[in-house]
Amino acid sequence: MTEPSNEPLSAPPAASPRRTALDAVHRALGATMTDFAGWDMPLRYGSERDEHQAVRNRAGLFDLSHMGEITVTGPQAGQALDHALVGHLSALAVGKARYTMVCAPDGGILDDLIVYRLAEQRYLIVANASNAQTVLDTVALRAADFDAQVTDDRDAYSLLAIQGPAAPGILSALTDADLAGLRYYAGLPGTVAGVSSLIARTGYTGEDGFELFVAPADAERLWQGLLAGGADAGLVPCGLSCRDTLRLEAGMPLYGHELTAKVTPFDAGLGRVVKFDKPSDFVGREALTAAAARAADVPPRKLVGLVAEGRRVPRAGYAVTDASGALIGEVTSGAPSPTLGVPIAMAYVDADHAAPGTEGVAVDIRGSREPYRVVALPFYQRER
Repeated sequence: MTEPSNEPLSAPPAASPRRTALDAVHRALGATMTDFAGWDMPLRYGSERDEHQAVRNRAGLFDLSHMGEITVTGPQAGQALDHALVGHLSALAVGKARYTMVCAPDGGILDDLIVYRLAEQRYLIVANASNAQTVLDTVALRAADFDAQVTDDRDAYSLLAIQGPAAPGILSALTDADLAGLRYYAGLPGTVAGVSSLIARTGYTGEDGFELFVAPADAERLWQGLLAGGADAGLVPCGLSCRDTLRLEAGMPLYGHELTAKVTPFDAGLGRVVKFDKPSDFVGREALTAAAARAADVPPRKLVGLVAEGRRVPRAGYAVTDASGALIGEVTSGAPSPTLGVPIAMAYVDADHAAPGTEGVAVDIRGSREPYRVVALPFYQRER
């Protein structure tokens, strides 16, 4: 019999980040890579400010293959999703998409999602990378009593996004699909640069643009085709860093910052995604009914925009105070705004300090109370 060792047990080696089908392309372009939600992803290729401005004024190309795709099929796929999520997905028309959420029984947000109805009995859920396994497990459990199948399709797709005012013109020259008839939050199959794709008019930048779902084996061909086709229009590759400043300017929430399991959709000002009038019951209904009542009365805190009077940049977790220095809230996201030219932030603040124009608000940045003004979200909205 072997005597037990007194040596401390060593921790198992950390799993290496996963790499997308475009990993070699990113490295060849000189991208700065970062571990994001277990994936090795491009943070930037050069100047994140230049990449940001390219999307606002021309077009940018993103690799979003870290996102989590989950397919739900079967005669009761729509009813299963009605039960599992807060939206009314069985009412979604084929070819359309919807922003929705999956909530815990207590109403807390487990993730925010986009759901596409690809066919009468086929839906595609796109989850945030960090929550994809949770969403998969939760939806599968909640769909168990329905005639529906939940499939992990994260390895079946690469996802590219082309965003910016020049995106429609670039893509229309490379596809046989009817982009002119493709409205916001809709999708259709088509060929792009010779690659079979699901073309969705969705995005996370505040600009017009498209997200393209393709087989991983075709991702590099599509990437190179888009870059070549968009060169004259100023299309550039873009990383996650500018994606964050773009979504922040557009007032779009990020899971883990504005959205968490401690926040309900009503706390986040997104109660519109909860559909109480759908015919079936759904997980979290009772708690969300109470959250809706609180929001209609006097919510404890509201999500607002903050614009700096100075140059110091707030970060998530920084305290927001009133004129007396009393704590009234907390920053959820903050960054320099390339479009506005000043630091901006989103923050949850007490309701009586949430009105645009409220005076005396400050952010505690390393012990210094930096003045900020409260504004309505979003900070930036494109001309339509």
